[in-house]
Amino acid sequence: MSKQIYLNLPVADLPKSIAFFKALGFENNPQFSSDSGACVIISDTIFVMLCTRERFRDFTPKAICDTSTTVEMLINLCCESRDEVDSLVAKALAAGGTTYDQAEDLGFMYSHSFVDPDGHGWGLFHIAGTPS
Repeated sequence: MSKQIYLNLPVADLPKSIAFFKALGFENNPQFSSDSGACVIISDTIFVMLCTRERFRDFTPKAICDTSTTVEMLINLCCESRDEVDSLVAKALAAGGTTYDQAEDLGFMYSHSFVDPDGHGWGLFHIAGTPS
């Protein structure tokens, strides 16, 4: 049985974050969405729970990281092709995201990244020879 992963990310402006991920081509699952959070479907096994900061605080007693000065984690996503890497970065930039690097081609692996409007870093990569 394959496992599912749900990444819970705090966001400052839920509608803006939903629109950002929709612009990347990802769908929202209304069954797991409300005024305080939204479930973004990345794949059949990967989901991102965008939570208002207030809702996110219900899950942890710890302070929420200020992503303008601190990195809490880097999220890496394996893509089916180099074109998908480039396309997602272009869509992210057009939707208000940023990047702090250039695409890197190591021969066996191609990568690039973006930062979403809430400062969460997304690394995208394609490994040569992986099935599409």
